[in-house]
Amino acid sequence: MSFTLATWNINSVRLREALVARLLTEEAPDILCLQEIKTPVDKFPLDLFHSLGYRYIVARGQKGYNGVAILSKLPVMDVGDKDFANLGHARHVAARLENGVTIHNFYVPAGGDIPDREQNVKFGQKLDFLTEMRDWFRWERPDRAILVGDLNIAPREDDVWNHKQLLKIVSHTPIEVDHLHAAMEAGSWVDVTRQDIPSGLLYSWWSYRAADWDAADKGRRLDHIWATPDIAGAAHGSRILRPCRGWEQPSDHVPVFASFDL
Repeated sequence: MSFTLATWNINSVRLREALVARLLTEEAPDILCLQEIKTPVDKFPLDLFHSLGYRYIVARGQKGYNGVAILSKLPVMDVGDKDFANLGHARHVAARLENGVTIHNFYVPAGGDIPDREQNVKFGQKLDFLTEMRDWFRWERPDRAILVGDLNIAPREDDVWNHKQLLKIVSHTPIEVDHLHAAMEAGSWVDVTRQDIPSGLLYSWWSYRAADWDAADKGRRLDHIWATPDIAGAAHGSRILRPCRGWEQPSDHVPVFASFDL
């Protein structure tokens, strides 16, 4: 089985359903994982995506915030979700392909603005979420699995526009990077994007605050595709669709792609 997968924090699927439709029409990934859909599942635009050939949809939603969904042309089975750190948030869902590959779609908490769990409850929730991910991977030992999503951490120096300036900025602090690495190592996950693009500045998010995001280019790579070692070698063709950031009324994230020959 060969397929192309994409992950995209859409920042409200109902507000940006036309952008999702454009991506599905122009790029036609076999599977699209969305984060921050910001809608209950019963209000998800199923009919539109079905009409574009995405007949299989596995989703967990909430009114107004969070929410994750997996849209697929290929048959997939809902294999559940987990409420990491007991936050009561829709931040994880999993689906399994007919070849036995499980796709985990994550939306890790952003963590607020202050990188101190004593001063900022949201930062503590983020670290707790990552710790529980680590513990779950140690216990479950995933195999034939792909993990995608907005992990809200840019781990490498070349995943941000300025490493030194961002060391104290949430999403690139050493404690967050350490927590992400611990979760990654617990599942022996391989960073597929960096396997394919091993060096150079690489971003998937640009702040809405920048007057001209393209010229300023102060980005971060917050969106990731990982795979377990038993299938990571089958991954190829990684790319980040930067032009989507310039679409009308865009998300502040852009889609990240990878293909798999399994």
